[in-house]
Amino acid sequence: MATKKTFENAIVELEEVVSEIENADADLDKSIELFEKGIKLSAFCKEKLDCAEQKIKILVGEDGDNPVFDDFSEKE
Repeated sequence: MATKKTFENAIVELEEVVSEIENADADLDKSIELFEKGIKLSAFCKEKLDCAEQKIKILVGEDGDNPVFDDFSEKE
């Protein structure tokens, strides 16, 4: 059974990718592969952050005084 990727797991994985690239031990092909993986992880994290921001906006509401609880669903 596959573990669902979380924002926190993706950040840790992204940090590991960056560390591997910075060490410069990898050949060009491996570096490109790592870079591609990093781009995908970065996009995943951005999507999660965008979703969280939208949820906060919904909960806070327009005026900020009265929370608005609306039905929203997380993109999978």
